[in-house]
Amino acid sequence: MRPASSLRPARHRESPELQARAFENLGFIRRAMEEAGSFTAVPGWAQVAIGVTALAAAALAHRQATPAAWLGVWVGAAVLGIAFAIFGMMRKARAAGASLVAGPTRRFAVSFCLPLAAGGLLTLALDRAGLHRLLPGTWLLLFGTAVACGGAFSVRIVPVMGLCFMALGSVALFTPPGFGDGLLALGFGGLLIGFGVAIARRYGG
Repeated sequence: MRPASSLRPARHRESPELQARAFENLGFIRRAMEEAGSFTAVPGWAQVAIGVTALAAAALAHRQATPAAWLGVWVGAAVLGIAFAIFGMMRKARAAGASLVAGPTRRFAVSFCLPLAAGGLLTLALDRAGLHRLLPGTWLLLFGTAVACGGAFSVRIVPVMGLCFMALGSVALFTPPGFGDGLLALGFGGLLIGFGVAIARRYGG
């Protein structure tokens, strides 16, 4: 039987290997937890800002004399809304110490952006066809689809908001053209402001 002192070098030689394996396992567990987490950087106050912008855009667009001018107002509001959303997400994630490149964020972004990309293509097609009366319903429906799909990786209130947009968009597709701006104001104004305040109060801004 070897003396105890002869066993110590073996334990010392194994120790770095065991530590490396432990760190590797911890890294795997951390990545798995990130992948299984929820995307919580949905910016409530930014939604409120987007909603206020949409209310102003609805009032301005309703006064336009041509479909091209009407569409220009709403496209401008959409660009401004995207800027608000990006700034709000970055600010909220930074305040919470959360990552914007983790697994839940990637899944949220893909699920959210694909329906919006489809909406952009449909906007071009409907504009070229002169079917502007279908745009409010199309925008509301596809935005709601984007929010509902992305919300599957977020807190529960987000997909609920998406379903509300989808219901409103479904109604808008079959209403007379004169109701379009009012329904857009109700959706991108009222729903975003209402849900935005709720998200900001319950989930940290």
